Amino acid sequence: MGHRKRLRERLAHDPRQLADYEILEMLLGYVLVRQDTKPLAKALLDEFGSLPGVFAAHPSDLRRIKGFGPKLESFWSLWKETWARMSELPLRSRPQLNTPDAVASMAIARLGTCTREECWVALLDKANGLLSWDRLTQGTVDQTPIYVREVLSRALEHGASSIILVHNHPSGDTHPSRQDEEVTARVCRSARDMGMRVLDHLVVSGNSFFSFQSHGLL
Repeated sequence: MGHRKRLRERLAHDPRQLADYEILEMLLGYVLVRQDTKPLAKALLDEFGSLPGVFAAHPSDLRRIKGFGPKLESFWSLWKETWARMSELPLRSRPQLNTPDAVASMAIARLGTCTREECWVALLDKANGLLSWDRLTQGTVDQTPIYVREVLSRALEHGASSIILVHNHPSGDTHPSRQDEEVTARVCRSARDMGMRVLDHLVVSGNSFFSFQSHGLL
């Protein structure tokens, strides 16, 4: 316990002086209270390269590290959900979402490390302020359905003027598939017929994203 006390004292004095492995060691120690967590902290950093790499790692990859058990997996899930909600909070004040980057940070926090594909939709008002950010579907490791009728039904329910589609690729490749392009085109056509616009479709994976708008695919 003396070592952890010294770490806490250093944290209180100047957190910037702590090494990355010491920060991770302290976090792990709140879950593994009676265990020396320094070896595990160093093993995680060796495997994933950095603190962001550790926190963005898929659960299946984390489980391969000796000592990373169910308690830590639960803690990591809680931490990621907290981070995702904090990333979404600024957009709840309904700022204008005029660029892919404005939605990408929220999408990456929510979906970047998901192990199954999910489709989410951001619904916007006439000033491009956020009305709703919700999951539409959850699929498998390499596909999730996007139903045009469901997208438009949600948009009408919230009185939305514009739509931004988001889904993830757990594979790590953010490039859209032919099916992604086809369903996006169908949503765009149907939205136009109902007086709405699809502003973008983002494909996210890890800390990266692909924007249909930026690549001229809308």
